[in-house]
Amino acid sequence: MVRSKTTKTKTGARKTASSGRRTTRSKTAAPAPRRRAAPGISRIDQEATRTHGYFVRLGYERTAQGTWRPRHRAFFGDASYGGKTKALRAAKEWLAEVIGED
Repeated sequence: MVRSKTTKTKTGARKTASSGRRTTRSKTAAPAPRRRAAPGISRIDQEATRTHGYFVRLGYERTAQGTWRPRHRAFFGDASYGGKTKALRAAKEWLAEVIGED
């Protein structure tokens, strides 16, 4: 196994002797990538109003006033469905059912 020699430069970057490339070290860990539930499903967490759950919107249409609103919408609260996982599962099932009707 061959190891390359590593040295530090004045700026604190690391320079590898074998490749000549500089690599910088991050002082903080990169944030974990956000996981999306599904297109059309949004997570709602509002401490002030004690609202926690998933809001599902699908099929936007223009109203008589000229504004846009979702044709299908529903809220799946954590407390009503027994936790985040069950609320998300119910939201996905409802979304699949609505998509099947259209």
